Amino acid sequence: MFKLSVPLNSITDLGGRMHPVIVHLPIGMLLLVCLYYIFAKAEKRQSQHSFISIALLGGMLTAIAACVSGLLLANSGDYDKAIVAPHQWMGIVTAIVAIVSYVIHRLQIKFLKAVMILLVICVTVAGHLGGSITHGADYLVAPLQNTNATTEFKAIANVQEAVVYNDIIKPILSAKCYSCHSSSKQKGKLRLDEPAYILKGGKGGIAVDWNHAEKSMLIERLLLPQSDEDHMPPKEKPQLTRQEIDLLHWWVNSGAGFDKKVSQSNVSDKIKPILTALQNGGTGDKEAPGALPEKEVAAASDKALLALREKGVVVIPVATNSNYLSANFVGAGPVTTEELKLLEELKDQLVWLKLGHENLKDENLKPIGLLRNLRKLHLEGNPLTDAGLRFLTTLQQLQYLNLSGTRISANGPAQLAGLKMLERLYLYNVTGAKFDLVALKKQLPKTVIDTGGYKVPILESDTTVYKGVVEK
Repeated sequence: MFKLSVPLNSITDLGGRMHPVIVHLPIGMLLLVCLYYIFAKAEKRQSQHSFISIALLGGMLTAIAACVSGLLLANSGDYDKAIVAPHQWMGIVTAIVAIVSYVIHRLQIKFLKAVMILLVICVTVAGHLGGSITHGADYLVAPLQNTNATTEFKAIANVQEAVVYNDIIKPILSAKCYSCHSSSKQKGKLRLDEPAYILKGGKGGIAVDWNHAEKSMLIERLLLPQSDEDHMPPKEKPQLTRQEIDLLHWWVNSGAGFDKKVSQSNVSDKIKPILTALQNGGTGDKEAPGALPEKEVAAASDKALLALREKGVVVIPVATNSNYLSANFVGAGPVTTEELKLLEELKDQLVWLKLGHENLKDENLKPIGLLRNLRKLHLEGNPLTDAGLRFLTTLQQLQYLNLSGTRISANGPAQLAGLKMLERLYLYNVTGAKFDLVALKKQLPKTVIDTGGYKVPILESDTTVYKGVVEK
């Protein structure tokens, strides 16, 4: 006796996965025969009676098969039944109308043209509803929308009292991840719209491994090259900004979970400026598109990108559909000249580089001098001296440079006089240096030089006086 060795659930799963293949048959066949019948002359329709019958029969049978496979797919657990229901019922209605059309044609009953017009409408609506499940409800109008839009954070009066997940992380996930991983759609059986589902993970494994961002699927998929089919979000969707990736990375590595406040979490110096910016309703990611080169470049080597990402470097495009890149060494561990030499492969594509608080030495800056398209460079918080600045004099496209918290002398910035494109230079908290701003302005006339040291006056309204009884 023949024994079935394949589990029944595997067979039904296969039948459900056949739905995208089967469903295109009735769409094509029914639309073709209906449009022919609607627009052809009566004598033409009469001469093609057999063709129309065969096409309607084929469309009817494949519509029924598509309904069966669709029901199996709906029960697979990959989709929310409430979201699938409109497409499911419209598919069933389409199959019924296809059967009616075939019967009417065979019996040569009148009003067939009206029924076929109805069938065209049913096929169109069912197809649109199915496409919305797969690609999102805004799929048709997506090309008309701004895909560069960043997450809209609500202003936080006191960021230290903000709940990390609810106030900071959830808005990012909502804007950039929910279209594929929420109640309406669970790509890879992964949902990211509720804490319980985030902890559960999906087919690819656990989404978040607390204190180990590099082992977390959520972070791994974000850092893959956009050309990789596993990269998330898909390349046609709005991509996460560098600051948003930094925040997710920090959330996972800090182990903040779903209920801790910022004040209860370990906040590094790298993440503090982003959290401070949230108090103004943003992430401080205000890079102007005009700062990018006008001429596009070829895509960077996937091998070079992979080598950097294996070191923990966050490398992402600076804009949608652009090959220009930004690199952020947050979470990359100790940075040496060897790691920085990997950037040489990206000398044409790299325009923004963040190396703040990485304990860099002067000699580490030598590879950076080869990045000819670099526009923005963060070096704050490193023990750099005047000797390291000589490696930056070749960066003729540099527009922004942050040297705050370094060890350069008052005479160090004079070496940068040859950088004609330099628009902003930050020199906060430079140890022991008293800069002559008048002299610096003569050497760098087109550069806004910011040395910090602001003094904010204390107003009477800023002071609260408490009155009470003092015990003697």
